[in-house]
Amino acid sequence: MQKGDLLYEGKAKSAYLTDNPNELVLTFRDDASAFDGVKKAKLAGKGAINNRFNTFIMEKLEQAGIETHLIKPLNETESLVKRLDMIKVECVVRNVSAGSLSKRLGIDEGLPLNPPVFEFFLKDDALHDPMINDAHILTFGWATSEEIAVMKHKTFAVNAVLNPLFAEAGMWLVDYKLEFGRYDGRIVLGDEFTPDGCRIWDAKTKEKLDKDRFRRDLGDVIESYHIAAQRLGLE
Repeated sequence: MQKGDLLYEGKAKSAYLTDNPNELVLTFRDDASAFDGVKKAKLAGKGAINNRFNTFIMEKLEQAGIETHLIKPLNETESLVKRLDMIKVECVVRNVSAGSLSKRLGIDEGLPLNPPVFEFFLKDDALHDPMINDAHILTFGWATSEEIAVMKHKTFAVNAVLNPLFAEAGMWLVDYKLEFGRYDGRIVLGDEFTPDGCRIWDAKTKEKLDKDRFRRDLGDVIESYHIAAQRLGLE
């Protein structure tokens, strides 16, 4: 496998072409951003811990029969992944009230949600990722009704694997986002699963172990990522 030209550069990851048109090299950078890029920083070691964290979670999901884009890690900060035709919606699951849900509905943070809340958002930084529903997705052709059903099914399948995994490690998986893409006629989980894209709280103290530490200037961002990783058994 030979790493080629840069294909795409996001806020914290870069994707590079390879000599195989169906594969990409995904690089996790040390960049951190919040509020649609308004707040930015470099956090030493962030790329490495996120690459390791993502590999661990994706492998757990694969073992549970949920196909992901991960092929294999390549080094500390890079992984080889399948090249997906990404669907421009985010699937969000909320197991506990927090963040924008609490603000929108006037609900205190920390309320366990049973059943979990599922939401769609349009992946568009310029529009601040607005909430959308099935009708928007169908009307504007972002996905078919069959693809919507598959994304919902797979998202709840992911939750059935990860929610107890974090609970057993003494943590609440408060909420997270997933992104899916098309690959060889299948809907496959893509993007990443790291503390950048989910909320993780200590089950007893409710201490935040995710990117909210960066958003809210709580400090010890990378240290908290490592604590979450260690509790899951990564390190």
